[in-house]
Amino acid sequence: MKNRKKLMAAGLIILMTAGMLAGCGSGNKEESSAGGDSSGPAAAGGTYELVVGHINDENHTWHLMAEKFKEEVEAASDGSVTVKIYPNSSLGTEVEMIQSAIAGSGDCDIVFTGESMQTYAEELGIIGMPYAITSEEHMDAVLNGEVGNELDQIMLGSGLRDLGAILRGPRNITSNKKIETPEDLKGFIIRTPESAMTMAAFEAMGAKPTPMAFSEIFTSLQQGVIDGQENPLANINNASLYEVQDYVIITEHLRAWVYFAISESRMSSFPEDIQEMITDAAEKAIDYEHELFLEEEAGLETELQEKGMEFVQVDQEPFKEAAVSGVLEVLTDKQKAIYEKIVAADPANN
Repeated sequence: MKNRKKLMAAGLIILMTAGMLAGCGSGNKEESSAGGDSSGPAAAGGTYELVVGHINDENHTWHLMAEKFKEEVEAASDGSVTVKIYPNSSLGTEVEMIQSAIAGSGDCDIVFTGESMQTYAEELGIIGMPYAITSEEHMDAVLNGEVGNELDQIMLGSGLRDLGAILRGPRNITSNKKIETPEDLKGFIIRTPESAMTMAAFEAMGAKPTPMAFSEIFTSLQQGVIDGQENPLANINNASLYEVQDYVIITEHLRAWVYFAISESRMSSFPEDIQEMITDAAEKAIDYEHELFLEEEAGLETELQEKGMEFVQVDQEPFKEAAVSGVLEVLTDKQKAIYEKIVAADPANN
């Protein structure tokens, strides 16, 4: 999938009018807040600290990508920009890290986020629309076309600048019972992210969705608070969910992406040369992550089977019919408009 490097004129106009907020917080040492001036702090020997937070462990490709970003930006800036990385939800839940980044305090500057952004702009919830994306080619067409441009601007207006999109593996259900049809989900308590669309989809299938932080899943499964959960295979593996779940149900109900996004108020407070270094480093890091992702995806099913999980192949059509019909009932007009554009962008329909 192509990485998108988008410093569009419209985006620059927005950031210039957003206010030049100098970052504050742990370890931040900017000597000026004159955003966009390449003769500013960097040239004068100013230093900057960026904080990256994410929900996964140190073995996940997101963390390896964050380390690559750190390596690239610190080398390009000759040490004038330093990067601290906090994995394992150590800075809080995804929503809490998003809030921190939007606030621009410097406590968390860069986040990995997707449909959770609907809290700030309803249109961004469409990232969580089940069965909307049919293939990697479809996703590439969406992200690099009209929809991608539109969502970028919505992100910017919400306080985060998109540094690039990261492909996620299809999401599947895990459980301790064999699920073969939507009827088998009746009364099934399933953890979901804080996504209205995901919750509506599982409610339509008869399940009882329970939103909670990713960091709480393992213990909740272990204690029987929930019956199952849904995530890409990489997350299932890295969170050791094979220790508390027996089955992977191949529903592939969501093919989505996450944004590698930086606080707009922080980014716009940096001089242009620093902004360019951050953008270039992010592009290289995302390309690096995608190579790791493809390599990892190829072996994850075998690895999880070796760890004791059984993969259950299902007829996905009944799951799709139930999920899509349930979510269409709760979509807003703005979300429906973007959904229609996503469907229209599918190369398989052209």
